[in-house]
Amino acid sequence: MRLPILASAACLFLAACQAGSEEPFVGFGADPNIPSPQRSLLPRVNPAKAVGWPDGAMPTAPEGFVVTRFAGDLAHPRWLLVLPNGDVLVSEASSEPKPPEGLMDRIAQRVQRYAGALKPSPNRILLLRDADGDGVAEIQSVFAEGLNRPQGMALVGETLYIANTDALVATSWRPGQTRMEGTPVKVADLPAGELNHHWVKNVVASSDGTRLFVTSGSNSNIAENGMAAEENRAAILEVDPATGAVRLYASGLRNPNGMAFEPVTGALWTAVNERDMLGDDLVPDYMTRVQAGGFYGWPYSYFGQIVDERVQPQRPDLVAQAIKPDYGLGPHTASLGIAFYEAEAFPARYRGGMFVGQHGSWNRKPLSGYRVVFVPFEGGMPAGEAEAFLTGFLNDRDQAMGRPVDVAVDGLGGLLVTDDAGRAVWRVAPAR
Repeated sequence: MRLPILASAACLFLAACQAGSEEPFVGFGADPNIPSPQRSLLPRVNPAKAVGWPDGAMPTAPEGFVVTRFAGDLAHPRWLLVLPNGDVLVSEASSEPKPPEGLMDRIAQRVQRYAGALKPSPNRILLLRDADGDGVAEIQSVFAEGLNRPQGMALVGETLYIANTDALVATSWRPGQTRMEGTPVKVADLPAGELNHHWVKNVVASSDGTRLFVTSGSNSNIAENGMAAEENRAAILEVDPATGAVRLYASGLRNPNGMAFEPVTGALWTAVNERDMLGDDLVPDYMTRVQAGGFYGWPYSYFGQIVDERVQPQRPDLVAQAIKPDYGLGPHTASLGIAFYEAEAFPARYRGGMFVGQHGSWNRKPLSGYRVVFVPFEGGMPAGEAEAFLTGFLNDRDQAMGRPVDVAVDGLGGLLVTDDAGRAVWRVAPAR
């Protein structure tokens, strides 16, 4: 169920953190293996302790590529936006400590803190500028502050949209600008409130800028807080920037995060974190095309029409409509940011494919995620097996030196990767 229920497993917390060998691609593909559910009285609790990067250490890319620390000493960097002039914006936000509501919540916060995910939120956006193109941002300054756990950003003309946890806001932008001017204007309220389980919001704009798409994660694992708490959640919302009107665009997506438009078909894709407590190999996170009006199963079913019998009362009418996701990304990988590669700097086989940032599991043994994967595409659809692209985020004790979050292609064709536990933005480019 949702994270506070993990208190019953407190006695297993440290014992579960022993090292294990990661299984590379369990639960990947268009038709991943979906095993029978494994239910138990105590859930798996196995977070990787966040320890940071030793001096001189960094992730590993495939042969022929070089990794540089584009920016370091950041405060929980999350989402990226590459601006038309080559500047890069990165949001800094995190889950925040609060007075625990009993023992269960106290243990839940301990798990988050151990994994490097609980700290005072920076609530700001930084500007990173690499003027000489050497793969390192020599300018690193505060672009905006005083925000409310900002995450995704989208630029339409000279308007910058920022997805705070509770509202979509807008501010002006011009090329070369290094700091937000004035106070951002609210465009639309977003689901939040005292109970705000999956607080992250992301935003992308349609090609003509007339529609904004915003992710809104569920308030629970399987709606155990009631469906009233899930209004406009487990969904992608469509916002009219001119009026602020919000409508449900697609639903049944437990915790959607990354969004991107596929370059061949123009279809909107998203990466989704699926439900927990059904075993180490259930349920695979996934990426999928987002159909307007589509329903993707949560909470009543998963990976199409596989019924989750824990959810009561059931809704067979909705299960019958559930759309099977296009591509599994592995169980509990916490797949977050996605980016299609449309530049020309990488070898040709990468063009049109998708990079996915996998933040990593907290409830699986062996660990899963903690890397950036690449999925080749052809004709607008995944075409081939996933490949590990950026790895080495775990040390030999299964501690997290870093945790990938978002991915983006910069103006020179390099791949940028935010690393919140490692307090860095990495850049991957072909070796010269």
